Amino acid sequence: MTADMNPVNSVIEKITSCEEKFIPLMYRLEVIYKKMDEKYNETANYYGFCCPGCEENCCFTRFYHHTFAEYLYLQKGFETLQRGNRGEIQERAFSVCRQTDELDKAGLPVHLLCPLNCEGMCILYEYRPMICRLHGLPHDIIMPGGGKKTGPGCGEFNARCSDKEYLKFDRTFFYTEMAGLEKDFKEAFGISERIRMTVAQMLATL
Repeated sequence: MTADMNPVNSVIEKITSCEEKFIPLMYRLEVIYKKMDEKYNETANYYGFCCPGCEENCCFTRFYHHTFAEYLYLQKGFETLQRGNRGEIQERAFSVCRQTDELDKAGLPVHLLCPLNCEGMCILYEYRPMICRLHGLPHDIIMPGGGKKTGPGCGEFNARCSDKEYLKFDRTFFYTEMAGLEKDFKEAFGISERIRMTVAQMLATL
């Protein structure tokens, strides 16, 4: 665990100590995640795309997550695991964090498997953060200034489905909903801190 992750614990404790505020906000996150999954599946079905796993594997990508809501939902999932599994996963998380720090200091690329990936599958798939739910399909995002940003699909998608006509998959609604939820979290609990953590960093602080 690195020193800059320590302040997260006090923020999480402040949030979870007040269930009458905390539980309704987490329910809102579940609703948002459900909408994400529905839209993703609808779009993936149009392309006939189903992720079978691949050498590129997005679980090797260093994704950063920016909301306490995602952290808390991952924590909720983590607590459903048996104690032995939790200990094993945290050990992997500590290892990933240490190796990442070493590679960053050496100026080398980071290509390390997410500690939640067990034999090719995410052990907390139902609790995964937003970008893990949305990654893989070509998409649009309307930027705050009004411009549109278009993102490509993953390598596996491009290899198998690039011949199909693009079906609009606009992530803007989901980003806006998540930003609004995070704003409400901070207002409800008087939080000014920001979060920018990988899944491994989150797991290392649980």
